Amino acid sequence: MIASVAGTVAAIGPDGAVVEVGGVGVLVHCTPGTLAGLRVGEHARLATSLVVREESLTLYGFATEDERTVFEMVQTASGVGPKLALSMLAVHTPNTLRVAVASADLKALTMIPGIGQKGAQRIVLELKDKLGTPEEAVNAAINGAASRTVWREQVHTGLVGLGYSSKDADDALALVEPMAEADVKAGREPQVAALLKAALRAMSIR
Repeated sequence: MIASVAGTVAAIGPDGAVVEVGGVGVLVHCTPGTLAGLRVGEHARLATSLVVREESLTLYGFATEDERTVFEMVQTASGVGPKLALSMLAVHTPNTLRVAVASADLKALTMIPGIGQKGAQRIVLELKDKLGTPEEAVNAAINGAASRTVWREQVHTGLVGLGYSSKDADDALALVEPMAEADVKAGREPQVAALLKAALRAMSIR
């Protein structure tokens, strides 16, 4: 099994990236959140899961080990293959999925393309004891939400302090939110200074 790849990001596409590893360009399929944290020409390390089929070898990459674990675990449910598993992580974070399964939140699960009401019910039934306890999931989700709230408040305050209106500051937050969410999904604390600079750049070119 290829557990991870590390190297220079050579290219980024809509659903994957090419990472140069030992002179070989490795195509890794990723979620939009993982791709948002990558930059062409910069070094990256992705946790990976290799899916072997008779006609193909497909590598899937994740910003965190937890994402890979959940990706592999949800495929133990009937009817969930790697593409659907990746879609699940594109719509929900690992902890959000844990909460949805633990609380039988069918509405959250049917937000995922390819999962209907019956599929959601089957996923809850087959995965409820495999993705972690509700308490662990809820606590992790609360902590993640707290991180998102803190950076928002600090960047908003900084922009207003620099003379921007509250509405302009809200617009700027929306522009840099993907950058912050990529940090949260990767298990990193969003960097307020970097987000503030990015917001200022975004405002200057509007």
